[in-house]
Amino acid sequence: MPYRIAGIDVHKKMLAVVIADVAVEGEYQFDRWRVSTSPGELRRLAEALVAQEVEEVVMESTAQYWRPVWEALERAWTPIRRTQEGAGPMSGTLHLAQAQSNRGPGGRKRDFPDAERLVKRLVAQELTLSFVPQAEQRLWRTVMRRKYQLTRSRVQLQNRLECLLEEAHLKLSSLVSDLLGVSGRRILQALADGETNPATLAALADRRLRATPDQLCDALGASTDLHPIYRRLLHMALEELRLTDEQIGHLDQEMGRLLGRHQPAVQRLAEVPGLGVDSAQQIIAEVGAAAATFPSAKRLASWVGACPGEEESAGVSYSHRSPKGNRQMRRLLNQTAHAAVKTKGSIFQLVYRRLIPRLGHTQAIGAIAHRLCRLIWKILHQGVRYEERGPAVSTQRKQARAAKMIRELRGLGYRVERAPCQAGSPA
Repeated sequence: MPYRIAGIDVHKKMLAVVIADVAVEGEYQFDRWRVSTSPGELRRLAEALVAQEVEEVVMESTAQYWRPVWEALERAWTPIRRTQEGAGPMSGTLHLAQAQSNRGPGGRKRDFPDAERLVKRLVAQELTLSFVPQAEQRLWRTVMRRKYQLTRSRVQLQNRLECLLEEAHLKLSSLVSDLLGVSGRRILQALADGETNPATLAALADRRLRATPDQLCDALGASTDLHPIYRRLLHMALEELRLTDEQIGHLDQEMGRLLGRHQPAVQRLAEVPGLGVDSAQQIIAEVGAAAATFPSAKRLASWVGACPGEEESAGVSYSHRSPKGNRQMRRLLNQTAHAAVKTKGSIFQLVYRRLIPRLGHTQAIGAIAHRLCRLIWKILHQGVRYEERGPAVSTQRKQARAAKMIRELRGLGYRVERAPCQAGSPA
């Protein structure tokens, strides 16, 4: 019985498509044609694959150019292929191969031979395939990754703003710990608006600020003869900061709406030490609301790259360095592990203190990240709640953490009501 597979070498403006019957003996006979990447041509490509009775499609992950091809085939080819009479279990399956696993000999690259190699290596199971989530989850990823980019831009903007103040001989950051806090913003806005009196600027600081008015006047003394260029640059930086904060707020609200029906999963993850509402949303965007793609915690840890690697030859282990994995999840787990080991009374703090004499800080954090990864899979996949197993945490700290989490959830548009604490299943 014929079994046809299509290989697609993806480029920005064109696709090199080949189709072969892989159920035959001997060399495969490939049909070749070039296709434009315009929406109309992609629809016609999907129709041609249906007409050719193609069972599977494998394409190369070329930058971001594979995305429209994938979405067009996912929308117009996959459903029809799977509902046709006699469709097998793999019928209508799309594969995304990492480009490194399809390199030609000597680094040579040609369009149609590359597409043919994709088909041959797929049949031989020599390709490294990427996990591509469903369209809804891809939308979550887009929103959360854009928010992360804006957050990084905000940090860079704050650093540039401090450099500008230092160049203008305004030593405000030496006295105000949060340059973009309430006091810092009021003073910076007044500077941008043209205020020249250091005493007036110092009076704008909050009364709870540790710095005295005399110290602030001395730090802001250069405002009396500040060059107008610095004021204009400061005004531009504050405007950019305001716009960035607005965009981050809009993305927060948008993500709250997108994950509205997955609020219980967000709440369960946010209860874990080191995690919060924002990091819980990022994790769900990366692995899904139930982590259903990963049949076990070990599979998730391997995909993330939060487990020891294995490089062995002739029975000798040469390296246990962790695989690269998913960069977003590795970053999240690393940040969460650093926060978890600082949570007083948590089991993660105890484990960290037990591991650090033997492993050192870096490897101990890696071990905590591995535990967190397995815990995340258990919470999402099995629907259990986290139960602290470390030393007893005071009731006051629990109530304060619960109140903070409720404020964050309500700020994102979730509906949260306080309920009496009930004993949940241990995670």
